[in-house]
Amino acid sequence: MEHKFYHNEMYRIMKNRDSSYDGYFFMCNKLTQTYCLISCEATLPKTENVEFVQTYAEADAKGFQPCKLCNPNVFHVKWVDYVDTIEIEVPEEFDFTECLVFLKRSEEECLHKVVQNKLFKLLKFDQKFVLLEISSVNRKMIITFLKGIPTHWMRAQTAKYIWDMFDLDTELAPFYSSLKKDPIMGQLIKDYYGLRLIKINDLFEALCWSILGQQINLRFAYTLKKRFVQAYGEKFTYKDEDYWIFPKANHICEIPIEDLKEMQISTRKAEYIVGVAKKITDGTLNQKQLGFENNYNKMVDQLTSIRGVGKWTADYTIMKCYSINSAFPIADVGIHNALKAILALNQKPSIDEIKVLVKQWTGWESYAAFYLWRSLYD
Repeated sequence: MEHKFYHNEMYRIMKNRDSSYDGYFFMCNKLTQTYCLISCEATLPKTENVEFVQTYAEADAKGFQPCKLCNPNVFHVKWVDYVDTIEIEVPEEFDFTECLVFLKRSEEECLHKVVQNKLFKLLKFDQKFVLLEISSVNRKMIITFLKGIPTHWMRAQTAKYIWDMFDLDTELAPFYSSLKKDPIMGQLIKDYYGLRLIKINDLFEALCWSILGQQINLRFAYTLKKRFVQAYGEKFTYKDEDYWIFPKANHICEIPIEDLKEMQISTRKAEYIVGVAKKITDGTLNQKQLGFENNYNKMVDQLTSIRGVGKWTADYTIMKCYSINSAFPIADVGIHNALKAILALNQKPSIDEIKVLVKQWTGWESYAAFYLWRSLYD
């Protein structure tokens, strides 16, 4: 509960549209179910219809939607709007080319394309497709809109999507400085400096991808994903090239299990995917609520309570979908193979041996896992 004095003082600041408070707290409008920056020019609701929160993540978790006038959830993103293009300022510890190595690791990838050091990605806002061409010049990512100019709100949300996708909120300098002398991470940091943990911004997509990848090789997992996306996702064609968006949970929850089995998705995996889709659709599982407390152990507990989601799946989902760097899928075969090669072992290290190594990477377990995976496709 807000203290009355706090509420009244914040309301006074809001009435004055004092932009110096933007980002320090946010106003939630109970009538419109939206939230705003303090300087927003939208009509100010009555004080009894206002709730103040300290972060946009809290507003999101409570079910409020970002105002389309002031874009409060993009306040932290370092971007410049040139209407037909936008620029995102990237930190020193960022290498776009290195990130593209990960993004083009499979020819079966269907949710983006990498062509001549450019990334092509399809998004959708307000039932309208937004096709992006993303490149990097002089420590900036340049996002060009290929099919029409989207609204300012869509451009702002695009900036946030790309910012989150490349994990630009995470400061990598502490990771590099704390582990530069580590016998394993030290060399990987040198080899892949600037590599960011490429995120999957949608919880349903992250869970589906991790479920599809359970106990099969990566090539076949990509094949299954492609079949799934092309059967149930949305397509946009530009210059004779097809671009896809991952299927939505509210559509998949109505799909018969037998239809998924026809794609060579196993019965259990089909049941798991439909089960997850139903939980997301009915609100039992909510991406923003799950991540709000930023508590790794609680997130693992909630995810593993879902049928078909074990510890490996939960860890993979957390590291790919949230800004928590404590997740480490310790049973992952790829990690085992990477450590075997790096340490020049005759056999894969045991789980107990890996646990000893992981203790040295505390706080950066997810980046350690990601850099180990990166070493596999040199």
